[in-house]
Formats: sequence, C-alpha cells, structure tokens
Amino acid sequence: MDRLSKEERSLNMSKIRSKDTLPEIRIRKALWRMGYRYRLHYKQLPGKPDIVITKQKIVIFVHGCFWHRHKNCIEASRPKTNSDYWEAKINKNIERDKKYQEEIKKIGWKVIIIWECMIKKDIDENIKLLEKYLYEIV
Repeated sequence: MDRLSKEERSLNMSKIRSKDTLPEIRIRKALWRMGYRYRLHYKQLPGKPDIVITKQKIVIFVHGCFWHRHKNCIEASRPKTNSDYWEAKINKNIERDKKYQEEIKKIGWKVIIIWECMIKKDIDENIKLLEKYLYEIV
C-alpha cells in the first residue's frame, strides 16, 4: 500500500522532469568548463540524446537510475505498489535505450551513458568523470 494518496503521488510524479534535470545540468556545466560545446536534445539523432558534441560525434545520455534501471544501484529500486505497471514501463525504457544506442552507433557516433548516481555536486569531480569517459573514446 502506498503511503501517499493517489492525488499526492500524482503531484509528485508530475514534478519529475525529462529535460534539464539537475544531473544533466551538472554534466553540461562540467563540459562547458572543459571547453566542449554541445547541442541539447538533438532531434537529428535517434532518441534525441541529452547532450551531443557534434564536432567529435559524441552522444551523452544522462540516465536516471530508477527510470533506466541501473544495475546494482540503490536508486534503481522497484516500487512496491502497482509493480506490474512500473515493471512494464521501465522495461520499455530499457528496450528503447538499447534501440537508440544501436542506431546511433550504426551511423558512426560514439555513445556515453552517465548514470545519475555517478554525478557529484562538485563540478571538479564531474570533470574528472567526463575526462575518463571522453579520453577513453576519443
């Protein structure tokens, strides 16, 4: 049983954003400070990736651990109420992610996935994280 009423739960869920989330903004700020220029939600690529560095043909998806089911992450817990609905929804997200990533790789772009739990408040920590990913693929 949910501890919130249906209306309260609906209000909470309506406040969850799909664009310009805090983890996404933190990664964008770190990229900007590193000197990378990028596009947001680039419609010319499958799945409208969160961040696209067009010069190097790099796509960055900033995934929420709950919504994209990050393995072995505490944030990726399964809801106890309406579990069939959530299981189907999250599995659909995972399948869609795989499809878009394959399509993007097929056309010659590199894909980086950064999980919400990896992103820190400290911009310097995020720069270190990005350097690790970017220097591995460039």
